[in-house]
Amino acid sequence: MKQNITEDIFFEDSKDTVDRIKEILKDNSDIVYREFFINGTVKAALIYIDGMADKILLDDYVLESLMDKDEEDINVNNIKDRLLTISDLREVDKLSKGIDGFLSGDTLLLIDGLKKAYIIANRSWPARGISEPLGETVVRGSREGFAETIRFNTALVRRRIRDTKFRIKSKTIGVRSKTDVVIMYIDDIVRDGLVEEVEKRLDKIKIDAILDSGYVEQLIQDDKWSIFPHIQSTERPDVVAAALYEGRVAILVDNSPFALIAPSTLINLFQSPDDYYQGWINSSIVRFVRNLGVLFSLIIPALYVAITSFHTSIIPTKLAYSIASSREGVPFPAFVEAIIMELSLTFLMEAVVRLPKPIGSTVGIVGGLIIGQAAVSAGIVSPIMIIIVSVTAITSFMIPNYGVSNAFRIVRFFLIIASAIIGLYGIVIGLIILLIHLLKMKSFGVSYLSPMVNTHFKDFKDFMFRVPIDNMKERPEYMNTKDKIRQK
Repeated sequence: MKQNITEDIFFEDSKDTVDRIKEILKDNSDIVYREFFINGTVKAALIYIDGMADKILLDDYVLESLMDKDEEDINVNNIKDRLLTISDLREVDKLSKGIDGFLSGDTLLLIDGLKKAYIIANRSWPARGISEPLGETVVRGSREGFAETIRFNTALVRRRIRDTKFRIKSKTIGVRSKTDVVIMYIDDIVRDGLVEEVEKRLDKIKIDAILDSGYVEQLIQDDKWSIFPHIQSTERPDVVAAALYEGRVAILVDNSPFALIAPSTLINLFQSPDDYYQGWINSSIVRFVRNLGVLFSLIIPALYVAITSFHTSIIPTKLAYSIASSREGVPFPAFVEAIIMELSLTFLMEAVVRLPKPIGSTVGIVGGLIIGQAAVSAGIVSPIMIIIVSVTAITSFMIPNYGVSNAFRIVRFFLIIASAIIGLYGIVIGLIILLIHLLKMKSFGVSYLSPMVNTHFKDFKDFMFRVPIDNMKERPEYMNTKDKIRQK
């Protein structure tokens, strides 16, 4: 869908073109129209958005070059080659493309006698500088994170991939927003058909505006009804570079500091950059502890409800007496206790996220202590439930990906409900249903549970544990890359 332009052409008279643009974009006080004469004889005009274009560049290298000249052999056809001292310049022959150009922050140059125009690349809008990513902190590694400006982000990745086969393809998505999107990949590594599939899904997007990469993620994922993320999102350029070296594709969206990586597997979402920046023994232990903590966060509340409600006989006698004494006076069954505390924890975490940073952490700690102590003192919940919920919260924070953490929180609620209905059988049935769902999931043709469902033993070198880097000579087999060797 294009702008409502009845005549998508440039007029030979630049004044007519300016009037046409003013008619299309009326009532916009931030659009600057600067009309002048080139070489004292040829009429021209510059059109740009105030606050998005570099005025100093226009003054020093465009207006001065064009107006302060007195040459006899200058004509409209050689002005670009003789007078313009701008390195990044391109021609457009349609009015709609010219309008899109200066609405994106560039400057449109109109010259009398030409049925085309020039787009001068001089974007210079306010931008946040490169800072440390807040959601993916590491003990050792780069402190650079993506910003909201897409060219800053492509440069951060380019610094890490100085390969002649590295490709960056640009697209524009959003009928009205016309948001810049880039696809990045390494041509001789990525598997055949993956880039084409990504482009096909992006081309199918028909929406007014793309305001963040989250829009794109939801519109191109395989299963829109799954609570698990099919595409990895990251603020870290080193994570994107590592994914490209494995044969994946990255998508960057202008105005968003989050890159998208596809295809993605559940194991990818559990991995942290620290796993590769430290020694393999330490990394393997930390990774094992992380995975064990995730398992605890998923089943401990449901296990407590099942055992105390249905299977008290499997609890040691002394522990059973201790639990019974701690629950003395509590008016609710274990299931209601668990739901109350899980909901309280969810409310508190959501509130901390929305609060300003200086008071968010304080409110989180103090609020948790006060609520927990007050609930125990009032006899609403037992002390052991406070311990279980606290352990659950701590272990859930070990998941590096926020989307997976939210998904496991939802699964945890369902497991608690299932355990309250039929005990341990409910937990087992719930886990089986979860496993079946994960087995059916795919991300751009790759099984979501890779490499667990693969028969290639070498893919398990970077699974629950990590082998030394010099033993990881091949790329993951399940990615089916063109170049399978990464270490000679």
